[in-house]
Amino acid sequence: MSIGTMAAHPAAPDTLAFDMSLVQRGARLRRSPFFAATERAGARAYTVYNHMLFPICFSDLEDEYWHLVNHVTLWDVAVERQVEITGRDAFKFADMLTPRDLTRCAVGQGKYVVITAADGGIINDPVLLRLGENHFWLALADSDVLLWARGVALGAGLDVRIEEPDVSPLQIQGPKAKLVVQALFGERIARLPYYHFVETLLAGIPVVVTRTGWTGEVGFEIYLREGSRGVELWDRIMAAGKPHDIRPTGPSDIRRIEAGILNWGADITLDNNPYEVGLGRLVDENKPGDFIGREALRRIAAAGPRRALVGIEIAGDPISLNMTKWPVRVEWEVVGHVTSAVFSPRLRRNIGYALVPAARSAIGTCFTVVLPGGEPRPATVVEKPFVDPEKAIPRL
Repeated sequence: MSIGTMAAHPAAPDTLAFDMSLVQRGARLRRSPFFAATERAGARAYTVYNHMLFPICFSDLEDEYWHLVNHVTLWDVAVERQVEITGRDAFKFADMLTPRDLTRCAVGQGKYVVITAADGGIINDPVLLRLGENHFWLALADSDVLLWARGVALGAGLDVRIEEPDVSPLQIQGPKAKLVVQALFGERIARLPYYHFVETLLAGIPVVVTRTGWTGEVGFEIYLREGSRGVELWDRIMAAGKPHDIRPTGPSDIRRIEAGILNWGADITLDNNPYEVGLGRLVDENKPGDFIGREALRRIAAAGPRRALVGIEIAGDPISLNMTKWPVRVEWEVVGHVTSAVFSPRLRRNIGYALVPAARSAIGTCFTVVLPGGEPRPATVVEKPFVDPEKAIPRL
């Protein structure tokens, strides 16, 4: 991961807050349709995600967290690249990629899914949108599903087209998100049920509006379908949100960890199967259609997973978000690793996830986490999600 340096203070409005020469080399890294707007807004750091520059903060991360929790925020998440599946056999093909039964996904509805390999490993955990009977988008985490899907299609003998469309999402997240969406689109769209969407126009700009997000807060995503109008869309959202104190931020790792949301590449990798990371609910073992990894997942379910991704509390002073996977130790033996950990300002404690042997995953189990520099900290397995375990907030 390549992360730019962060300025000590927000830049003045007429200066750039981030020197792109610190990360950019040539045209290989793509910019989003909202890039100029995020630069103008004072983005202070970027990472690279799905081969694209991704603004990760505009201010202090704790300040951004509190603004998300109390007000409303706007995120450039165009890095959620889409894999579009169309053609006569698009449903059959999409259904083959995931263990989730897509016969239960209506047109106009989304589903959180996993894309699995033959051994049951998780290739990606996208949000799937069904735009038509044979028209799907997969909104991707940071891995090359476009190439995977094209490879699968090559040998599948199905009539499908697999492309990356001109589609770039933004997220509007926080308790005032509905007020902003209502100002933009009206009451009907602001009342969308959780994980449903509509295709519409905003002042002639083609968009898809979904009732989804990466926060555990009330949230919407607006998928821009005409990249040349990115700054125009950004400015319209900011204008509609001004009465509600909208602010551009990066995605909040603090809030998503509180909510029990996983991050592909950190908490989930190709080496993990759905059962060991707590996503067994996304496996419909008896779905009518076949899917890649079915036999492997059936064996894993029967035997039980060897490892478990557990919620943990880490004792001691507040920690910063981990940049590496910290060792988990029992006495002097390393038995697992911390995948994500951060200090929660609301809970006033350090929380996170650790991948440990299933035999050490019971609530109340104690072990030692080794921080960078070798500092040992006591840690305890606790229930997750840490906030709103019934997930009532995003459904409000």
